[in-house]
Amino acid sequence: MTRSHRTRNLVFVFLGVLVLLFKSSYTGPCAEIFYRYASNFSVSFAIYFIAQLGFYPLPYPKLISAAGALLAVELFELTNGFGVMLNFYDPWDYFANALGVGFALGIDLLINHSLEKNLMESNDGEKLS
Repeated sequence: MTRSHRTRNLVFVFLGVLVLLFKSSYTGPCAEIFYRYASNFSVSFAIYFIAQLGFYPLPYPKLISAAGALLAVELFELTNGFGVMLNFYDPWDYFANALGVGFALGIDLLINHSLEKNLMESNDGEKLS
């Protein structure tokens, strides 16, 4: 994992934490829904990128990170906060968790695709010179 990749992942973790910290300040459309599910979404999003830091050396790190993150957040819901934290049961939390991990995976794939495309274009430009 390159330093820029690690830094990018940490920035996304930080963004997920920011949403978690400032969700109560949101007053826009669908504020009640945002307030209820932003925590699940943002924590799941951040956990995917944390998992990327640990699973990178393994084959298929994105798939393993997504599965690991989803397993962690869904087990948190299922076990009522692992018996350590207070967690109010809401079946829609499972969906919000899956959306957070899916969104993180989608952004990760989109960025990688864009970087690979730019690299290929710059290599083609060098070959033509």
